[in-house]
This record gives sequence, structure tokens and C-alpha cells, in this order.
Amino acid sequence: MYRKEEQPLPPPEKFELPFEGKLSPNNRWVIMAELIPWDDFEEEYAKLFSAEKGAPAKLFRMALGTLIIKEKLGTSDRETIEQIRENPYLQYFIGLNCYQQEPPLESSMLVHFRKRIDGELINKINKKIVKREIDKSDKEVKKKDCLQEKGEKIKNKGKLILDATCAPADIKYPTDLGILNQARIETERIIDNLYTPLRVKLRKKPRTSRKIARKEYLKVAKKRKVSYQERRKAIGKQLKYLKKNLGNIEDLIQAGLPWKSE
Repeated sequence: MYRKEEQPLPPPEKFELPFEGKLSPNNRWVIMAELIPWDDFEEEYAKLFSAEKGAPAKLFRMALGTLIIKEKLGTSDRETIEQIRENPYLQYFIGLNCYQQEPPLESSMLVHFRKRIDGELINKINKKIVKREIDKSDKEVKKKDCLQEKGEKIKNKGKLILDATCAPADIKYPTDLGILNQARIETERIIDNLYTPLRVKLRKKPRTSRKIARKEYLKVAKKRKVSYQERRKAIGKQLKYLKKNLGNIEDLIQAGLPWKSE
């Protein structure tokens, strides 16, 4: 048996607490509760129950809200109920009108909730949330376009502060020497891959001088201050190594062609 509760839920600031105070509208559970279209799927969930037989079932918001809390917190069924009993924000999230000391449901009810609310229904809810947010965003864009067409100025809604120190540390600043060194390493890798199937045919592997080239690169790259002459000389050496590797790659490609086989 399923009975829909007709009494509308109060806004978070009017949620009654035994120790006075109000719920913050900026709390994550309050914000999430506003995003989920509870009423849109209430009727679909009610179809799973008999209209006359059986004890009154828990409301859809309580069922889905409890499952969301469990997945969000990563807790067991019993711990989820304990969290709801202790936290007024969680009680508001599952649809209670005021804070209560006793748990609103037994932990065994989560087993039934999981059977009734399947993946198909969850996907419908997700699509509904996404569609509603997209429509909301489209309305805001159209509103801005209308204001611009009318010549009205859009009010500044704040400041955007950018901090370059928050950029990922693993992204290197591109320099000529660094790019050439990376290109040399890649050509050495290509030579290794091309030579592997030609080991029997070719007695010796093409020389790349990779160890010497790396030492010469690090010799300059690790310096705090590098003169123009040192940098230019290092770039010239890396260019020579790269040119040599490209020639070796061409030779290996030619050696691997079927009409070049001996």
C-alpha cells in the first residue's frame, strides 16, 4: 500500500530543530535535494505497490534519498541509518519535516529499496536532472542575449581571480632545447621498435649515442643561468643527434621492406 504525503515540505530555513537554529541553504545535502526531481517519479514509484492492501510504504524521497546517502558516504546499511538519525541535514534530505531522535526507518528496508529502485529508474532520474539543468542554462543564455540586444548592461557578478601557482607542476615550459631532447628520445624509441624484428637480418644495431646526448642535454638543462652561446651550442648538438637518428630510421625502414630482403 502506498500513500502519497500531501503536506508540502518546508524550506530548509524552516526545518524544525529541537535545539533551535536553522538549516543552511548552502549545505551540500540541501543543494542536492533541490536538484533531484522527487515529485516527477513519485507516481511511477507508487505503481509498484497496491493501492488498498498492505501497510503504507515509505515515500519515494525517503527510499531514494536513503540509497543516495549510503552510496555517497560509502557506509553499511546500519551505519547509514545511524548517520540519518544523528544528522538533521540527512533527515531533511530524505523528506522529514522536522528533526527526530528515533531512526525514521529500519536498516532492513534498504534491501527492499534496492529491489524497487533499479538502474533503469536511476538513469531516468539522471537524465531528468541533466535536462532540467540544460534548460535552465539555456534560459540564462537567452536572457543575456536579450539584454545585449536591448543595449542593457549585464551587471558584474563578482571577480575572477586566477592563480598561476595552481597549474600542474608536471607541465614543463616548452623550450627549444627541451623539445629537441624529447624528439631525440622519441626517435630512439622508434629505432628500438624498428630494430626488434630485424635482429636476425641486421647484425648490428644502429648507433644513437643516447647516453652522450643525454649527458650533454642535462649539462645545460640543470644550470640556473645559461649563456646564449652555451644554449646555442647545446641546441646544435641535439640537432645533430636528431638528424642522425632520422637517418637510422630511414635505413631501418628500407631494410624492412619486402623487396629489400636478401
